[in-house]
Amino acid sequence: MRLALFEPDIPQNTGALIRLGACMGVPVDIIEPCGFLFDDSRLKRAGMDYVQLAQVVRHLSWDAFMRATTGRMILLTTKGAQSYVDFDFAANDVLILGRESAGVPQPVHAVAAARLRIPMKEGLRSLNVALAGAMVLGEALRQTKGFPA
Repeated sequence: MRLALFEPDIPQNTGALIRLGACMGVPVDIIEPCGFLFDDSRLKRAGMDYVQLAQVVRHLSWDAFMRATTGRMILLTTKGAQSYVDFDFAANDVLILGRESAGVPQPVHAVAAARLRIPMKEGLRSLNVALAGAMVLGEALRQTKGFPA
């Protein structure tokens, strides 16, 4: 299981997701360019001292990420047709989270083996990307018995 952040915009969300990855033993892929400097103090504040404990892999582009990554690509998107609670996760899944401001472009949608959404009250747009990542990762780890001992 991996978390992949596609061109993240907000350092606090990236820091929170890196912290989540450290605590759950899940590698985090950062697909650049980021909308902030990677040494941003806001990223460090949100990630706290967990940033040094996380397994973070930075990729210069989407193409570089695709060349370096194996596993089934699972896109979390408000445009997803299937709810994440009705999906069967596998241990080698890569959960892709889009840019806070714009999601992901069509080429990312095109390679996704599944496009999952989080069910929400009608009329509401989306959750914070770090919260969405935590919810779906929790379910994926539960299903695959991947939580740390």
